[in-house]
Amino acid sequence: MPSASPDSHDQDREPFVEVDPSGRFGRYSDLLGSGAVKKVYRSFDQEEGRDVAWNQVRLRNFSDDPSVIKRLHSEIGLLQSLKNDHIIVLYSYWEDKERSTLNFITEACTSGSLRDFRKKHRHVSIKALKKWSRQILKGLEYLHTHEPCIIHRDLNCSNIFINGNIGKVKIGDLGLAAIVGKSHAAHSLLGTPEYMAPELYEEDYTELVDIYSFGMCLLEMATMEIPYSECDSIAKIYKKVTTGVKPQAMNKVSDSDLKAFIERCIGQPRARPSASDLLKDSFLSEVDYDDDELIG
Repeated sequence: MPSASPDSHDQDREPFVEVDPSGRFGRYSDLLGSGAVKKVYRSFDQEEGRDVAWNQVRLRNFSDDPSVIKRLHSEIGLLQSLKNDHIIVLYSYWEDKERSTLNFITEACTSGSLRDFRKKHRHVSIKALKKWSRQILKGLEYLHTHEPCIIHRDLNCSNIFINGNIGKVKIGDLGLAAIVGKSHAAHSLLGTPEYMAPELYEEDYTELVDIYSFGMCLLEMATMEIPYSECDSIAKIYKKVTTGVKPQAMNKVSDSDLKAFIERCIGQPRARPSASDLLKDSFLSEVDYDDDELIG
C-alpha cells in the first residue's frame, strides 16, 4: 500500500495567513513580537517540519525614510553571511511588492527574549547567569573577530533570545550592526540609550561598545531592572552615562564577584576587556560549560 502524502486539499486546510513564494514557509496570524520597524509572526517550515519566525516589515510605513529600508537590507545581507551557534540563523528572505512588505524567515527561539524569560523566572542562580553570559560573549567574539569586524551597536536583553528548554542563548536583531574595516572605528550614533557606552555618544568608538552593552545586559539579568530606570528622560540618562555615574541597579547586586565583573565590562574604553578576554576571566571559568548542557 503506497504511503500517504499530503495533497492540495490538506494544504488548503492549513490555517496559514500567507505563504512564501516558494511554498515552503507558511505564516500564522499569531504575533510573537512587535517592534518599531517589524512584526514577528509564528511560522512553519513545511520542508524541514519545524517552527520558524516570519519577520515582516511594511515598507510603505518607511517610504519617507529610505535609510530604514537600506538598513533592513543590510541586516538581511549580514545575517546571511553569519554562521555561529550563538547568532540567530536566517533561512530565507524576499520582498513582496504587491503587499509592499519585506519578509525574512529566521530561526525561532522557543522562549522569546531573554528579558521576557528572566521576568518569568525570578529565581535564577549565579551559575545560570554565567552560562548565559558565556554564550552571549561567544556570539560577540564571533562578530568582533569576523572579517570585517561587526559591531552590534544595539545589544540589550530584548534582542538576545533563548531556547529555555536547553538554556541556549542567541544574539538577534542585527539591524543596527556596523561593518567596519581594519581601523575597527565607527562613526554614527545609534542604539538604546540605557545600554549605550559613553563613547557612542561621541560617535568615535570600537567594538568594545558591545562589551559595555553586555555589562548592562548582565546587570539587567541579575536585577531584573533596566539600567538607569531611575531616569525619566534620555537627556538624564545621557548626563549620567557621560559623567560616569553608574545605574542605581548596581546597588542591588549583592554578589561581589558578579559586581566586579560587570564593572570591568562597563569601565573606560581603554580598560574594557574584549569578548575573548572575558571568556577567559576567572569569574566565568569557574563553571564548566558545555553548549549542550541543560541549565539546572
